[in-house]
Amino acid sequence: MGKILIIDDDKQVCETMQSLISRTDHESESAQSISRGMEKLEKNSYDLVFLDISLPDGNGLDALASIKESRGRPEVIILTGKGDPDGAELAIQGGAWDFLVKPSSIKQLTLSINRAMEFRSEKQSKGECVVLNLSNVVGKSEEINNCYQHLAHASGSDANTLITGETGTGKELFARTIHDNSSRAASNFVIVDCASLTETLVESTLFGHKRGSFTGAQADRKGLVPLADKGTLFLDEVGEMPLAVQKSFLRVLQERTYRPVGENKEYKSDFRLISATNRDLDAMVERGEFRQDLLYRIKTIHISLPSLRERSGDIRELALFHLDRLTNRYGGPRKEIDPEFFEILYNYDWPGNVRQLFNSIEQSFVAAGSGNTIYPMHLPHEIRIEAVKSDIEKKSRKSVTGSTNINQDLPLSEFSSQQQQEGLGRSEFSDPVAEVLSGDLPSMKEYKGIAERKYLEELQKRYEGNISEILKISGLSRSHFYALLKKHGISQ
Repeated sequence: MGKILIIDDDKQVCETMQSLISRTDHESESAQSISRGMEKLEKNSYDLVFLDISLPDGNGLDALASIKESRGRPEVIILTGKGDPDGAELAIQGGAWDFLVKPSSIKQLTLSINRAMEFRSEKQSKGECVVLNLSNVVGKSEEINNCYQHLAHASGSDANTLITGETGTGKELFARTIHDNSSRAASNFVIVDCASLTETLVESTLFGHKRGSFTGAQADRKGLVPLADKGTLFLDEVGEMPLAVQKSFLRVLQERTYRPVGENKEYKSDFRLISATNRDLDAMVERGEFRQDLLYRIKTIHISLPSLRERSGDIRELALFHLDRLTNRYGGPRKEIDPEFFEILYNYDWPGNVRQLFNSIEQSFVAAGSGNTIYPMHLPHEIRIEAVKSDIEKKSRKSVTGSTNINQDLPLSEFSSQQQQEGLGRSEFSDPVAEVLSGDLPSMKEYKGIAERKYLEELQKRYEGNISEILKISGLSRSHFYALLKKHGISQ
């Protein structure tokens, strides 16, 4: 017997769904808003959640990630009155099990429930047997946790896997982790730098050559493809592979056979393929820069790694992890880190992602010398300069908006009277929440969105990024808090 939650503001829909679910021998509860649904998800473990999109306190799709990461990690079925193709795309991309449009037939609903519960049961039974070695992969944020699920799928199969993400997000690390957790771990992990492949040397590099097969071939050479036999062939920056090379490699990928230069005989290589790129291969296909048939071949499993700014909740853990590695490498006692050091790390955008973070931590570690503590002054100049500029911009915005000494517990209707008591006119106070009162009143949904954003910004400001204190004061879960920051585009 499973437990199902229905999040829908229509009580009649909830009652009908609960009646239907009772016939399938499952338990059910309902909630008429996202906030009430999240409260139930925090307290109880559910197997399946039916989620409406248009809810009184927001868009259900914005809460999809938080629901999937909540206690019990339930499957989610979108049940909405709006048959929006874009909404369906977002839902499926977000991991929804199904997207149903009201009114749905009893047969369709029952079938979707049964299939989702069977899928969950099978996933849980298999998941209990999978123990991954993630010793070199760091992070517990919602964004990186989603990648771990795909990593587990890739590790448990021989399917061709494509890893995408910005430079420095850890694509090669993920590829090695998949290899190390696969049945091929005892064999070679062979890296092909696609950016360095040229049309003249590609066959020799990939397939090898016989002595004397061309000028300069003074000895037999084994190529990278045969070296990867029984192991993993990793195509690094596959988006840089020239079109002519793509054509040569496609047949090798299809047949798993190759012919060394100067040989008439073909050989087999039983390799598993993992590819990685920081480029948009779909866009390259549209421009004729990448073969569509090759993309289909390499993308059986797709892992999209988030940038560091999208998983800022992992910055502290990543920094401490690398600091431990540096301590082991250089020896001596572990250095402490000044709290302001982390504040600067949180406020920086990290265009070079984890690679840049690790490099900055090492520079700071070396700059600290024999000192016991790493301070902000030990960071690279460009990061400190960016932090100072950001701070100046924040103070400039603060001075423009006027006094920020406003009781956050006051309803909006009382803002203007408080401003008068403090001698503030509307022309001097340009707070976005107050501004909406100067014209036509917004809808309740818009009003709540503005107030929610202001509350989050005030939390960040008062507690200076102290997540433990923020979660304690707000009553939010860690995953829900990060989801709200992402929803409103607020950097941590």
